[in-house]
Amino acid sequence: MKLWERVVEARLRKVVEIYEQQYGFMPRKSTTDAIFALRILMKKYRDGQRQLQCLFVDLEKAYDRVPREELWYCMRKSGVAEKYVRVVQDMYERSRTVVRCAVGQTEEFKVEVGLHQGLALSPFLFAIVMDQLSEEVRQESSWTIMFADDIVFCSESREQVEENLERWRFALERRGMKVSRSKTDFMCVNEREGSGTVRLQGEEVKKVQEFKYMASTVQGNGECGKEVKKRVQAGWNGWRKVTGVLCDRKISARIKEKVYRTVVRPAMLYGLETVSLRKRQESELEGKCDCSDFDQGVIVDAKQVGLSITETADLLGL
Repeated sequence: MKLWERVVEARLRKVVEIYEQQYGFMPRKSTTDAIFALRILMKKYRDGQRQLQCLFVDLEKAYDRVPREELWYCMRKSGVAEKYVRVVQDMYERSRTVVRCAVGQTEEFKVEVGLHQGLALSPFLFAIVMDQLSEEVRQESSWTIMFADDIVFCSESREQVEENLERWRFALERRGMKVSRSKTDFMCVNEREGSGTVRLQGEEVKKVQEFKYMASTVQGNGECGKEVKKRVQAGWNGWRKVTGVLCDRKISARIKEKVYRTVVRPAMLYGLETVSLRKRQESELEGKCDCSDFDQGVIVDAKQVGLSITETADLLGL
């Protein structure tokens, strides 16, 4: 089934053109691209000593709320041939599921709304839906960054941000989606006194000084110290998970290097290519990346092996 879905997805991608600011589930795009786009925009405004209003919008249970009829409509509107619409409809026809819990599982029941979780085709179908549902409002926003159901739009004016939020809410909720009130946050870059707040249908949106966007912490004051500390902590957490391997004298240095590259290094360096690091922060990261202090009997000469792993991974040249 997954192979068939991949074939269908490849055919759909040839005919469907997704909005360029959608970074989710797109080839040659990743979370890092979305993080970089946001950080570089914030940096330009900080350098110019100008305010930038950023609103982070999240949708409630986005996958589970997509109406099936809306999916067929969005596919047709995107230029998908009717034969492929019928192919996808066949995948969703007579779909049933059960709920498993501690005391057993329920009887089967029909699932008539939402996208199938875990299927290879579902992410791209969701991208098609979001592309069409947001078509009428995204061009009115000054800057829009989308990653699946995570939406960021920015503007110089707080009033414009509030107006854009209401437009997005209306466009999405009238088609079956729902904006999460609890997970939608507002942040001001270079905030001045009396900058005000943003409201959604009379309810004040939570104002924050920092926001965890795509697992990377962005701060309204332009600093990146908290993100560096979190990356260091993530690296330590990864180290603890594999310390039994890295400190086992029976395992070769080559294997340890591969484990280090796979588990520890990606966790520590995730998203840091989008951050302008100070010399002190670079030194802190290099110090944490250096394994030479872990002389817990890695092999015969613990310090020598530790240095070998570090040098092979080129960690000191970061």
